Amino acid sequence: MPQAKLSGHSDPFDNLDDLDDEFVDFRAKLDAADEFQLDEPLSYDAPEADPFGDDYSPQERGPVRQQALAQPPSLAKREPGRRDPQQLQGGGLGDDDIGAISIPRINIHFFPDSEASLQACDTAALDRRMSRAQCTVKRGGIFEAIDTYRHEPTPSLVIVESAARGRDLLDQLGQLAEVCDSSTKVVVVGAHNDISLYRELIRQGVSEYVVSPVQPLSLMKTIAGLFNDPETPFVGRTIAFVGARGGAGSSSIAHNFAFNLSESMSANTVIVDYDLPFGTAGLDFNQDPPHGLADALNEPDRLDSVLLDRMLTKCTERLSLFSSPAALDQDYTADAEAYEEVTRKIRSAAPFIVMDLPHVWTPWLRGNLIAADDVVIVATPDLASLRNAKNIIDLLKHSRPNDAPPRLVLNQMETPGRPEIPVKDFTAALGIEPCALIPFDAKLFGSAANNGQMIVEVGPASKAAEALGHLTASITGRAPEPAKAKKAASSSFLGNLFKK
Repeated sequence: MPQAKLSGHSDPFDNLDDLDDEFVDFRAKLDAADEFQLDEPLSYDAPEADPFGDDYSPQERGPVRQQALAQPPSLAKREPGRRDPQQLQGGGLGDDDIGAISIPRINIHFFPDSEASLQACDTAALDRRMSRAQCTVKRGGIFEAIDTYRHEPTPSLVIVESAARGRDLLDQLGQLAEVCDSSTKVVVVGAHNDISLYRELIRQGVSEYVVSPVQPLSLMKTIAGLFNDPETPFVGRTIAFVGARGGAGSSSIAHNFAFNLSESMSANTVIVDYDLPFGTAGLDFNQDPPHGLADALNEPDRLDSVLLDRMLTKCTERLSLFSSPAALDQDYTADAEAYEEVTRKIRSAAPFIVMDLPHVWTPWLRGNLIAADDVVIVATPDLASLRNAKNIIDLLKHSRPNDAPPRLVLNQMETPGRPEIPVKDFTAALGIEPCALIPFDAKLFGSAANNGQMIVEVGPASKAAEALGHLTASITGRAPEPAKAKKAASSSFLGNLFKK
């Protein structure tokens, strides 16, 4: 643990190693700290190989880590309105606000280490306010979490409990950081009410620290405080799929990608089918969606979280569809501002938003491509696809100079009797290597489309299913959850009880 350099005063982190386990009054300690000025600012020596340390760039951290670095801990006077650590148990929400709590469609894993915390987590996971979240409770504390994420991807939020303090707790969190995605938020439940420990944990990138014993309502308030902060609203990752030409199979690839993301990655996902008159998302998932997306585009100001929930069509446990029935009884003439507003509001619905964009060229489609977190171009190995893909790549390169280049998927490879541009020549002309090569399989894709199923359901051992699995892992940067881990989770009593 690095030592804080404080001229003329004792080390404020000495109490991390004290044997005295009595609780410290947060407010009294802060008020006492306000009575003196620092001769020199607190500085921290970077720990060796610290997964939360400053040697990590802000891009590798995620919003919580960037916020923690932007406001390093200090014993200077607190800013007016800054949340006092004494409010940790409530997540900054009063008792009157509990009815307004709404947890988004995220995955939450609880790892309690005591009987009282286990009961609190169980109760919170079953609460009506958590109905949209996917909750899993596993007893074993932080070490169980470390062992779990060695074999499966991490969710949006992890809540771990540990009785350790000081260096021991930081070491445990360092081990957890090695197996966690940088975008995962971590809440620590500890037994020691210590302002210095709290500040150091926040500096190291922990999203929140609460003191046991915890109550179900306090857990929900803490979660809501992380994801429903009006100043930093929850924003999902948007992945836009667009075809380089008509018939390239962009919609089919997008739908299969979203299904794999929700199932193999256990991530809550929403498909937005922007092809209002001719979209196939409803057919591919054997659903009859309402006029949800069309109504939202006509009156985007009315779209809120409650109305959005009603408009979404649930396809699977973790996959929802936001579209309209393919009908020609109306003109779809919404302007670019309406599309932008609806897309912005949809991003609060789930961690991953897969946008299925039609093969048209309009101001709203151009805006969605430029604003998306990731763009996937689906092309076939022919000259028209090569020309159009080149144009899209050049546009995005000019409009998004600081973003990663779009990803390329070559679909319908090795079609019998059709001349093809070799992959080497195709990618050399674009300057982008494909992240997936999907082989042509008319029988497999035809059966899946006619039965309203996905490729992995119809042909799980096929080359197309394997390529689609690699595509999902490539875009998300996460390895699929192993079959053994999924089987163990499904056979667990708590897994069956709390997975929604």
